[in-house]
Amino acid sequence: MSTTPRPPNLRLPRDRRLELATSPLVMGVLNITPDSFSDGGLWLDPTKAIDRGLEMLRQGAQLLDLGAESSRPGGGVYGHGAEDLSTEEELARLLPVLEGLRGATDAPLCIDTRKGPVAAQALAAGGDLVNDVSLLADPDLGRAVADSGCPLVLMHSRGAIATMQREIRFDDVVAEVREELNEGIERAVELGVERSQIVVDPGIGFGKTYTQNLQLIRSLNQLAPPAHPVLLGASRKSFIGHFGAAEGQSVPPPQKRLGGSLAAVGWAASLGAAMVRVHDVQETVQFLRVWEAIKGTEETS
Repeated sequence: MSTTPRPPNLRLPRDRRLELATSPLVMGVLNITPDSFSDGGLWLDPTKAIDRGLEMLRQGAQLLDLGAESSRPGGGVYGHGAEDLSTEEELARLLPVLEGLRGATDAPLCIDTRKGPVAAQALAAGGDLVNDVSLLADPDLGRAVADSGCPLVLMHSRGAIATMQREIRFDDVVAEVREELNEGIERAVELGVERSQIVVDPGIGFGKTYTQNLQLIRSLNQLAPPAHPVLLGASRKSFIGHFGAAEGQSVPPPQKRLGGSLAAVGWAASLGAAMVRVHDVQETVQFLRVWEAIKGTEETS
């Protein structure tokens, strides 16, 4: 089982670096939204969100992903999907939490947004990298990242958030996702983003069937050009409920999908993924520490 080579680190603002390791870094999800599929509304209050972010860092997260606009895909199990926000609404949710966390920690803070103006203001306010689930639908986002010199996560998706689960068409999901991620990388480079600063994400659950999600996770080491770090965001997603339900039982809700989420993390670790984006930080950190201890025992026996 081959793994994907990748650069040893990513450059962050203020002369800092995000060191990549043999085990995936754990990115804690902080949804500052009322309508995210798993924990919408829990951290909408800025004080609670800041406390939650600091808690995840204490639990072992190496970085946080702050999202103030839900990207819950529509057309499938989540109905009509998430509502679009204006730039002003998104920033009103995001900036108090970002600024509060920035004042309390030097840990890397990733900004989960599809909008160039949001990315630009968040980076100016202390953000360290940007996670774009639209594969650069807004070129201004690429320009904002290029101006800051920070890393950029490009996630694969097709179609509008509200309808992407309704019309899924792939002839070869692995080949097509790889090709479209490569096209996204080239668009980012044309906009001025440094190639060595680009991370790719296959977009599990975004315009894919349950089986296609499995195919992509199984093929993580085939989805990016050499040396591009890969991020997997499979935590609590609906394919886990679909395949993880015991015979005769109902599909478990998102909060009851830890076991399946860890199965995806384990596969990502075995294929050399650089990061995993998760809701259950403490359990994921423990899983990966034991995983590495077992692997180390095998290598030294």
